[in-house]
Amino acid sequence: MGFTIAEKILARAAGRDAVRAGDEILAKPDFVIAYDFPGYTDVIFKQMKDEFGIETVAEPERFALFIDHMVPAVTAQEEDLHQNTRDWGAANGVPVYERLGIGHHVASELGYAVPGGFAVHFDGHISQLGTFGMLAIGVRRHLLEAFVRDDIRIKVPQTTRVNLSGTLPPGVMARDVFHNIVRTLGPSACRFHVLEIGGEALRHISLDGRQTINCLAMFTGAITSIMNPDEIALDYAGERARIALDPVCSDEDADYAAVHDIDIGSLEPVVVVPPSPANTQDLADHLGKDVQVGYLGSCASGRLEDLAIAAEVLKGRKIKPGFQLHVVPTSQAIMQQAAEKGILSTLIAAGAFVTSSTCDYCFGRLGVMTEDQRAVSTGTLNVRGRMGSPDSEIYLVNAAAVAASAIEGRIADPRNYL
Repeated sequence: MGFTIAEKILARAAGRDAVRAGDEILAKPDFVIAYDFPGYTDVIFKQMKDEFGIETVAEPERFALFIDHMVPAVTAQEEDLHQNTRDWGAANGVPVYERLGIGHHVASELGYAVPGGFAVHFDGHISQLGTFGMLAIGVRRHLLEAFVRDDIRIKVPQTTRVNLSGTLPPGVMARDVFHNIVRTLGPSACRFHVLEIGGEALRHISLDGRQTINCLAMFTGAITSIMNPDEIALDYAGERARIALDPVCSDEDADYAAVHDIDIGSLEPVVVVPPSPANTQDLADHLGKDVQVGYLGSCASGRLEDLAIAAEVLKGRKIKPGFQLHVVPTSQAIMQQAAEKGILSTLIAAGAFVTSSTCDYCFGRLGVMTEDQRAVSTGTLNVRGRMGSPDSEIYLVNAAAVAASAIEGRIADPRNYL
């Protein structure tokens, strides 16, 4: 019986010839990644010194910190947190990346997405690095272990495989693919598993789209998501990679907990109805519902592909008066590309409010809604209070549907504008 890509990566990280799902191992992450946030990094820094007597990390090149929340700071306390992160990074020789964009994505731009590598973070959306054949796991509050010792304890997870076939119809995006996976498998089908995405359909899905799918893996219950790297992924990651590792792929006879086949060729746009990220329904069943706010951004869906299709929908048109459309590119590099291609000009001409990359619109620190307001969003969550009042509502849709809804001031089908 062969091995999954996750088993192969963890075997190397554990210094073993092979491991199997269920094995308890000590594995050394190639990278330990975090963003500064109250109650997380500030606490870790203090615990390292006070509880473990560790003044500096042994291998600073393995660590990376991002300042992407509370950017820009609006209180002295927030700036104190950021300065604490800068100071700790300087004292430890650890790079601190600030105002470059959302760290989960920027990590791939900076070469931390290494095919065959193993990374940990406390936030599960780091799973999007799986697009490049890297096992990137959110270990929540247990990240402290990775700061105070070389190895972390981990139980080798089982893997659930999803094979995608077909070609996406116009107006249907990777976002719809992922939410259809949740609808088909169920929100806990991959609980504590690795979600491995494959199939011939991936050849027709861009790296932008693949990162969207992998980013949202936690909403299947998975601890992360991964794809066997193809030439496109290897070309992107290889020229940036900070360390040299041999890429690996799952064996044809790998042992999976389950295998699912999904044809995406007949998909239609979907909507995830509040207050649950598992409540996937057909967009067609919610057309005409009034909306007042649109959010196009996040680590899941603010990439060039998302901005471009929104601009295509909005070109030569205007956002409905009174509608608030917030456009937040996932990274500053993406923002620059969108500017050079004229995408931002089109969005601004239509009436969108375009702002520099930050996580703050996604978790409700900026662009907050009052009670009884309703948003269409490409953010990560639609739970109560995520973007302001607990009595507001968030409908998760693809980027094209956000743009179409901004024109009409109600949930709209983007295919009418493409």
